[in-house]
Amino acid sequence: MEKGNHSEVTEFILSGLTDRPELQVPLFGLFLLIYVITLVGNGGMILIITIDPQLHTPMYFFLRNLSFCDLCLSSTISPKMLLNLLAERKNISFTTCAVQMSLSIAFADSEGFLLTVMAYDRYVAICNPLLYTVTMSRQLCKQLVAGVYSVGVVDSIILTCFTFRLSFCSSNIINHFFCDTPPLLVLSCSDTRINEIMMFVFTLCITGSIFVTILLSYVYITSTILQIRSAEGQRKAFSTCSFHLTSVVLFYGTQLFMYLRPTSSYSMDTDKIVSVFYSLVIPMLNPLIYSLRNTEVKDALRRAMNKLLTNS
Repeated sequence: MEKGNHSEVTEFILSGLTDRPELQVPLFGLFLLIYVITLVGNGGMILIITIDPQLHTPMYFFLRNLSFCDLCLSSTISPKMLLNLLAERKNISFTTCAVQMSLSIAFADSEGFLLTVMAYDRYVAICNPLLYTVTMSRQLCKQLVAGVYSVGVVDSIILTCFTFRLSFCSSNIINHFFCDTPPLLVLSCSDTRINEIMMFVFTLCITGSIFVTILLSYVYITSTILQIRSAEGQRKAFSTCSFHLTSVVLFYGTQLFMYLRPTSSYSMDTDKIVSVFYSLVIPMLNPLIYSLRNTEVKDALRRAMNKLLTNS
């Protein structure tokens, strides 16, 4: 990072979600509630999967990591956003902004690849059930998760370094509630064409490979399920995939809309709403999606509560 690139900017100002003072406190209450539900939901999911031996399967191993990513993604953004809703001066240091951007990209990418790994897990479970335990071995699961986090970290480092090597000399006011790539590119007084192309290519390659993998997995899954003769068997097979498909649609719908656009079409209000959804709302919804109609999770929670009451 060249010293001259940011010598005139030592900190940024986050404009936040709104500049209307009467909305600051209600928004603080709303997003505090969302953050608390996210912490309790994902923290509870991690705890239940960890302590219940019956949930020590590949699917729940990946789900535990998904909850970890959701927890970290929300915690990277929510505390500073909540603080700024009540603060008069909504500043963030240059270094803190870079760290926040890097972590948010890393955990968002990791979550995307985890959803892909989970699609592959469902494919093996439904299409090759007799080989499931052999194929999805503990070692392979650990290697897949390690690969997921590695790709997320590498992508975040590259994008963050290329963003913060730009010059920010005209204004330090970020039209957003956290440090993200598109609003920073808009703010820069450097030529951002290389950054835009790189962000587009990275997003297209990552999202494209993930989309193709998930699509192929579900083509084979659907074909296999349709060959099941009993309606009850088909229903059970589809139900194991419905939670995952819901998460995929929610996550990638917002990601595609957010990043596969040129900076010229950047809209502050629209992107803020989309960012709130994928960085704060989806992390809150995922544990609810995987627990409300999931009998295995509800049974595990019931066993944990009974054990706690018995010990007390």
